[in-house]
Amino acid sequence: MNLPTRLTVLRLILSAFVIFILCFPFYEVGVQFPKFDVNGIIVESQYIIAGVVFIIASFTDFLDGYLARKNNQVTDTGKMLDAIADKVLVNSVLIILAAHGAIHVIIPVVIVLRDIIVNAIKMEAASKGKVVAAIKSGKWKTATLMVGIVLTFFYNIPFEYVNVRVSDFLLYIAVILSVISAIQYFTLNKSIIFSNEE
Repeated sequence: MNLPTRLTVLRLILSAFVIFILCFPFYEVGVQFPKFDVNGIIVESQYIIAGVVFIIASFTDFLDGYLARKNNQVTDTGKMLDAIADKVLVNSVLIILAAHGAIHVIIPVVIVLRDIIVNAIKMEAASKGKVVAAIKSGKWKTATLMVGIVLTFFYNIPFEYVNVRVSDFLLYIAVILSVISAIQYFTLNKSIIFSNEE
């Protein structure tokens, strides 16, 4: 297993840790995470811990891809694990944040449905020997989504002090870009999808 793949596996482990921190009923075993008053905003350390680990996991996503390309270590296993790790990290966090009432439920619904559609298009293309290239709207979706999630973990600070919900704005932009990118993926690859080529 090369270094980029190890980093991808690390991201999966970190994702599991984030899910655990956010979902485990610590109160039932007598564990209380401390809360802090940050200039009038009550901050739960549970979210801060999850946010820090999320940032580290997100950085490994950039790093493993960079190292794989730089050192010519791109493998089919690595690409498969990378795709799984990305969805486990981001989609699970979105679902949990929605369940906690931190974000609107429409955000994970659209993002997850978009991922299902795009992955189906990529699999269909792959079955016919074609490669679906990444598009700019998809990359912008990922960037706005990641920043929006991080800001949500950190209570939209410092923007919360001026009553500007930058975290929500970025997440809704990501939703819009998700729809746009899904349409673009379909439009650009519909000739492949509907071809009878085996």
